[in-house]
Amino acid sequence: MPIRVLIVDDHPVVRSGLLALLTEAGGFEPVGEAHDGIAALAAVRRTRPDVVLMDLAMPNLSGVEVTRRVAAWPDTAGVAVLVLTMSDDDASLAAAVKAGARGYLLKDAGAEEVLAAVRAVARGEVVFGRGVAPAVLDLLQARHRPPAPVLPELTDREREILSLVGIGLGNQAIAARLRISAKTVANTVSIILVKLGVADRADAVAVARQQGLGS
Repeated sequence: MPIRVLIVDDHPVVRSGLLALLTEAGGFEPVGEAHDGIAALAAVRRTRPDVVLMDLAMPNLSGVEVTRRVAAWPDTAGVAVLVLTMSDDDASLAAAVKAGARGYLLKDAGAEEVLAAVRAVARGEVVFGRGVAPAVLDLLQARHRPPAPVLPELTDREREILSLVGIGLGNQAIAARLRISAKTVANTVSIILVKLGVADRADAVAVARQQGLGS
């Protein structure tokens, strides 16, 4: 069966070019066109395509918002959105993927790359064009990168003690909880004050609470 494709773009020339590409290639059935976000939503519900070729910058409703709504509707859960856009910035890519797009291509992609991407997302695959692949890799690496520690100038032990200071514990109580000497706690608190550039314990408590420690 041919892949049913809905074309969404606010430029008539782009829509005409994609329509001609899909028609001439064979194996595709263009089921409609939409020139803005509102019309796109109506067309998706009316035609139930396999794939939506989606521009991002459109009047009335952005392609990201259209994608989010299509992905959220139970009755259009099987519709795959393939973004085809001029936007090569990381923010647009991240927003589209978060909204539920199954693929992301730039408009300088070749005809065969576009056709291959449509076939791939129709099969349930995820596709990113060569122009955005490095950005996708960066996003994936950032997602798996551990978050930076709070107050990185402090050691783990110093953050632990500062957190206990933040909840109002004195040196003796901290020492008992951590099973270290009160003198060690006192010395560590002094080091913390120097590293944070604060004058006294009260200021250290304020910094701790601002950073979510000891709350």
